[in-house]
Amino acid sequence: MKVVLHISDPHFGTERPPVVKALERLAQAQQPNLVILSGDITQRARRAEFTAAGSFMDRLAAPARLVIAGNHDIPLFDLATRILRPYSRYKRIFGSDLEPIHESPDLLAIGVRTTRRYRHIEGEVSARQIERVAQRLRQASDQQLRIVVTHQPVHVTHAIDQEHLLRGHQRAISKWAEAGVDLILGGHIHRPFIRALHDHLPGLAQPVWAIQAGTAVSGRIRHDSNNSVNLIRHGFNGMSRHCIVERWDYNDDATEFTMVDTHTIRRS
Repeated sequence: MKVVLHISDPHFGTERPPVVKALERLAQAQQPNLVILSGDITQRARRAEFTAAGSFMDRLAAPARLVIAGNHDIPLFDLATRILRPYSRYKRIFGSDLEPIHESPDLLAIGVRTTRRYRHIEGEVSARQIERVAQRLRQASDQQLRIVVTHQPVHVTHAIDQEHLLRGHQRAISKWAEAGVDLILGGHIHRPFIRALHDHLPGLAQPVWAIQAGTAVSGRIRHDSNNSVNLIRHGFNGMSRHCIVERWDYNDDATEFTMVDTHTIRRS
């Protein structure tokens, strides 16, 4: 099976060095084919923070990566840069494509830019973006696991997180389900979970799962979660595509990431 490492919200500038090293060891042991980083790469969008994040991604040594920006990756206090060149520091390290796509024979992963220069924390997805992603999903083959990546979540499990829901998420979920999406990955709220969206949104065209990652390496730990990442093992057996989503949390006593939850998903 192929392996995707999903990380989010490392907030470089606030990273915990032992956790960074532990995540590098996890990547070395698991050998992911793709690393997905779903935003909030930095704490204050400073050049040094982006440089540190780029070096970290290089040390993970995955053959491919898909990285999108989060709200923290747009300068907050440097208003001239925020207004005129909001993603210039991101682009210097991670390239000019703000909505990257990764495709292989058994995987299609689509990044969506949900940040806006005129929003501080909240994110949104436009009707045009929703349709663009849906069109691309419709082109996927039966063998491909279909992933969409946003920064802000399309689903939350606690009332306190409701204000952080992606604006336009209900329409996006509905349209993307019609187009064949399997998983929607996100971050932002630093609360890891795996949820079946079709259990909460009756009438979806097909089952869809929301996969949230916690903060990968930052000291900005919230709620009841430590640093946390996901591993997604996926394959096609000739009749159905399937994946196993594993949640790995940092264990302070062991100074390692350990698996704490797993969920198997099969699609005919």
